[in-house]
Amino acid sequence: MKKVGAQCSFLSASVQLGDCLRSCGTERRFSSGELLFREDQDNAGVFFLLTGKVLMSVRGLPNLDRLLSPGSVLGLPSTFTGRPYSLTAQAVAQSDLIHVQQSVFLDLMRERPELCRECTDMLGREVTFIQAALAERRKVAGTKKVASHKVMIGT
Repeated sequence: MKKVGAQCSFLSASVQLGDCLRSCGTERRFSSGELLFREDQDNAGVFFLLTGKVLMSVRGLPNLDRLLSPGSVLGLPSTFTGRPYSLTAQAVAQSDLIHVQQSVFLDLMRERPELCRECTDMLGREVTFIQAALAERRKVAGTKKVASHKVMIGT
């Protein structure tokens, strides 16, 4: 799998989606280093990045880290499914975000099919990324098991 570049733009919202998220969410400021959410944490909704930078990461796989810029929507897979977050999101600079609770976001998706289509396109790209990240984690774990097994049997 190729290494993901420092900047990631496949989670960027249209102006229309951004405006709707602003109107139905609450603005929050995160300091550099502060977590928005972490891997395996229960869903708290989506976050729309207004200013700053947020690092999305997968535990144990730093080569898959992605740096998100203003206009990005974070937390879509978990918000659509209601399952815990699959990634960790951390502000790497002071950042202003709009937080939209899961129920409010899902109501918006039901009311605005064109925005739902946009979000499901983003969701598809995000799920593809997560699947690749998890496959990479399994591959790394398998390589470590094979290496430790060889040491144990003296090869």
